[in-house]
Amino acid sequence: MFLCLPLLLWLLDNSLHSQSSFSHFVSVVSNPVVKLILIGLVWAFLHHLCAGIRYIALDFHWGVDLPKARGSSKLVFLVSLALTAAIGVKLW
Repeated sequence: MFLCLPLLLWLLDNSLHSQSSFSHFVSVVSNPVVKLILIGLVWAFLHHLCAGIRYIALDFHWGVDLPKARGSSKLVFLVSLALTAAIGVKLW
């Protein structure tokens, strides 16, 4: 996520300059390879967000025993995939 931040900032900067730069932004983002990269970044962000919420719960000693911890890790993975699928369908 961190290494792709300059690319995302460049895309944002170019999309805000003028109408022609926005049309160039749309042409870049409409490429299927770029869409897959962006969906991968969305998944990485959402997984990081959900895992952060899980770790906050663990800091409060909620679900620290092994079966609950394993279940919450699987839940984080499934929730991040479901959210990514919902956003990906909306944006594709």
